[in-house]
Amino acid sequence: MSELFIKREILEDLRRDLDKREIAFLIGPRQSGKTTLMKVLQEELQKKGEKTLFLSLDFEYDKEYFLSQQSLIKKIELELGEKKGVVFIDEIQRKENAGLFLKGIHDLGLPYKFIVSGSGSVDLKAKIKESMVGRKRVYELYPVSLIEFVNFRTDYRYEGNLLDFFSSEKSKLDQLLSEYLNFGGYPRVILETELRDKIRTIDEIYQGYMEKDITYLLRVEKIEAFGSLIKLLADQLGKLINFSEISNTLGLSLPTLKNYLWYAENTFIIQRITPYFRNVRKEISKSPTVYFNDTGLRNYSLGIFGRLLRQDDLGFVFQNLVFLILIEKLRWSNAGIHYWRSKSGSEIDFVIDLGRKVLPIEVKYRELAQPIIPRSFHGFIEKYKPERCMVINRNLKTTVNLKGSEVSFLTIWDLIQEDIFQF
Repeated sequence: MSELFIKREILEDLRRDLDKREIAFLIGPRQSGKTTLMKVLQEELQKKGEKTLFLSLDFEYDKEYFLSQQSLIKKIELELGEKKGVVFIDEIQRKENAGLFLKGIHDLGLPYKFIVSGSGSVDLKAKIKESMVGRKRVYELYPVSLIEFVNFRTDYRYEGNLLDFFSSEKSKLDQLLSEYLNFGGYPRVILETELRDKIRTIDEIYQGYMEKDITYLLRVEKIEAFGSLIKLLADQLGKLINFSEISNTLGLSLPTLKNYLWYAENTFIIQRITPYFRNVRKEISKSPTVYFNDTGLRNYSLGIFGRLLRQDDLGFVFQNLVFLILIEKLRWSNAGIHYWRSKSGSEIDFVIDLGRKVLPIEVKYRELAQPIIPRSFHGFIEKYKPERCMVINRNLKTTVNLKGSEVSFLTIWDLIQEDIFQF
């Protein structure tokens, strides 16, 4: 394994499921590290003496094996024989009718484990979902998380024991947080040490996304308008999306605008969240808010990559980071994440819907000398009576009570360790 490999938590999931018959689909945004992850797993298996084969539809000389199912099977049998082995297939989105192609191979009951990667193609995801029911396990790989980044930057000295590091190295933590907020989590960006190289790398990632995922795969005609939409969304992190206003600004029809938003979400660039209501019909009809899956890409689209200076910019990107941590914590649960806004205009950044319980969370990017309870909590507590509320801030850790609810003030490092389901 390369000493510059950034350990990814999802690798353990892949290891654990190697004996499962289903095809493992590793999907996620371009350049999030899927190929590297598969190469690392292949190297581990080879060291154990297990047979593997790595094929990529990015390579011209591998494409001939995908002309038919028979030609691929013939290649696999030639390399691995007829006993157990692991077949890695990279960039499967380049294969037309990939879902049906792999379904046919899976149904032959061959003794091979298939691990397949694909970048953010809407078409690919739809066809896999449609044709491979019961035959697949999907693993989503996003840019490097904050905790993966911290572990890498500290040479894994505190891996599994980060609480000690969090409590004793505040200045180092502030430095790491600033770096992550500015540059985000794309592995190639993290591995570059010079600012100009980081900028060049994020530019390549962004242009590759626009040219390959958007122009080629989605055939979006108004590519400039799509780029302007991404920039506009980047400037409105956590704010209500006014479809009519954006439509007029960009000169797009409402149906086209909503399609573009759907494209941006399904190619892993943004995620949108809807308001919290007990009435589901109301929830669906109200405006969403938007967050980015990578803070660096968001900053790059606004021309402030590596140059987060304004307090407002830092505040919204910090809020975006809290969102990413929450999404990671909720990934394997049925819990939902929303925002809340009252008729009087009170807002809460995030509301975690845990079924019979709700957890409101407000984000404050500042140092707090004492616990200041957000006004919005008063109205929310009166209406929904949550057992617990959270205020994520820069430095304060304490707990106070408000109208029968426990209000926890936590740092972002506390949030990483917090089990938000246990209360």
